[in-house]
Amino acid sequence: MELSRPLATVTPTLDGDVLAALAGYEGTFTTGQLHRVLGAHSEEGIRKVLRRLVLQGIVSADRVGNAFAYRFNREHLAAEHVIALAGLRGKLLQRIEAALDSWRPQPKYGALFGSAARGSMTVESDIDLVLIRPDDVDEDRWALQVGGLAADVSRWTGNDARILEFTVTEVATRGRDEPVLADVLREGLTVAGRHSWLAGQVRKGKS
Repeated sequence: MELSRPLATVTPTLDGDVLAALAGYEGTFTTGQLHRVLGAHSEEGIRKVLRRLVLQGIVSADRVGNAFAYRFNREHLAAEHVIALAGLRGKLLQRIEAALDSWRPQPKYGALFGSAARGSMTVESDIDLVLIRPDDVDEDRWALQVGGLAADVSRWTGNDARILEFTVTEVATRGRDEPVLADVLREGLTVAGRHSWLAGQVRKGKS
């Protein structure tokens, strides 16, 4: 799946992209505003989709001068299902957080990063996760937990999960030399621990 185009899971058309944008925002969009948000589609194509969605009732249209402002109809019978699909990335993060919370021991820090965090993934993209583990763990048990999470993420999304691991000591001693950790600090979505903890550990290696 593409976490940045969640409705493509069920409809790989422009209709899904327009619905996801509208469902994720409480206000209204003009056709031009949607065009700027979606980027890759023509304004005329977006206008045609909006007409179809207005006819279905899932989108409301209000005339503003010579233009129309479009709003997602949250009272529509299908609205809750569209909203759920539009929120698939958040649902994935919740599932990963819950899984990591059940681990013994738990990671000191974990984050989703890469294209899934940036919103640029394709259907072939890996889902990248980084985990910082305590130094004194049962490595066999830890490996089972990591393997189980990778398998779960793949079942949940259809994408391969790529999990990178560091120990606390590795982060503190050479974290500044790891480009992956710089990416995580800049754009990662935390699923375990605190972002400030990771930043502090990386800074240790700079002193």
